[in-house]
Amino acid sequence: MKKVASAVFCGVLLLAAAAGFSGCKLSAPTAGGSGKPAGPLANEPDVTFKDLQGQSVQLTSMKGKVVLLNFWATWCAPCQGEIPILIGLQNKYSTKGFTMLGAAMDDEGARVVSPYVHDQKFTVGGQQATMNYPIVLGNDDIASKFGGLLGMPTSFLISRDGKIVKKYMGALNEDQIVKDVEAQL
Repeated sequence: MKKVASAVFCGVLLLAAAAGFSGCKLSAPTAGGSGKPAGPLANEPDVTFKDLQGQSVQLTSMKGKVVLLNFWATWCAPCQGEIPILIGLQNKYSTKGFTMLGAAMDDEGARVVSPYVHDQKFTVGGQQATMNYPIVLGNDDIASKFGGLLGMPTSFLISRDGKIVKKYMGALNEDQIVKDVEAQL
């Protein structure tokens, strides 16, 4: 039985690799692929996150802005690798009606996420910077409303009118995400 389970797990890993996915933590499969239209997820789910202080943050309250919702975790190396890109996007486009929204999927919640967000430094444009965009706490229930997560990072680009226009599985390609964000602004 262990050999069958190992073969199935290896098959899933091979499928993920073949699809170009590079991320952390395999979980429930999700519809759509990297950078493809989100299909049946045309409208953003009406979800409420908790921020690091325990306050409610409704995703629908961000209508009118272009939002890049990024599901990530502090322990996920590909997630850490794309944070400088996300900081740069927030720096460049926040005055133009754009916001990043990071949904941390750490099981330990704010206890581990808050110190990471405030203390971890990233090199952005030759300077050291901490995460400069809103961070909320995600969970499997919220992720399921987006079709579930195959792994992390997984990001959703949401238009000003609240429509999910793209889904990205794995680490973001900076040139592509800049092009996609600019197309929505």
